[in-house]
Amino acid sequence: MKILCISDHIDPLVYSQSIKSRFKDVDLIISSGDLPLRYYDFIVSNLNKPLVFVFGNHNLKRIHFYKPQYRSQLGALYDLASFHGVGAIYLGGRVKMVKGLILAGLGGSMWYNGGLNQYTEIGMFFQIVRLLPKLLFHRIFHGRFLDILVTHSPPYGIHDLPDRCHTGFKVFLWFMKVFKPRYLIHGHVHLYDKNAERSEKYLDTEVINAYNHCLINMEV
Repeated sequence: MKILCISDHIDPLVYSQSIKSRFKDVDLIISSGDLPLRYYDFIVSNLNKPLVFVFGNHNLKRIHFYKPQYRSQLGALYDLASFHGVGAIYLGGRVKMVKGLILAGLGGSMWYNGGLNQYTEIGMFFQIVRLLPKLLFHRIFHGRFLDILVTHSPPYGIHDLPDRCHTGFKVFLWFMKVFKPRYLIHGHVHLYDKNAERSEKYLDTEVINAYNHCLINMEV
């Protein structure tokens, strides 16, 4: 299975008239966030393949359509009635089976200024707790907890940066140790050097930075 991973930056190689020919053999698209919903709409409309996504800490204009706790104003409720989605599957705080793969999503970044979709380590731990019933269900009935964890932030010490905003979550290290996903796909940390490493192995999990775009050939 070929997976197109995207995050953080609208890539002109993806957002182009040649998308159908360049990515015609892609089976699934995964977004690790910080991208506008119109970008997802363009990709899904052209490739006609499922796209799953989480929100990051930017491009949150329509997050209240997907996360009810942010619908704090009547105007937001009014907008909700006219919102028809973008043909993509919201994965934040959820576990979904798509194209035979078990996917889970944990969006957001480390808390740094009190903005939307920011979490402390404890806050992110409780986001993981919400996933446990479905992870256990898949372990019992499919023999594995999940195949891919989609996050916005990286794990602590893997691809992260020293500033508070871009520090990774330590609880993701625990998650990989316990649930053993084949991949953890994240964004948040921009890769400006084309030769920069975007993949690193941690125990049984391949951790991949999806900034801009990258392709994964996954055996299923």
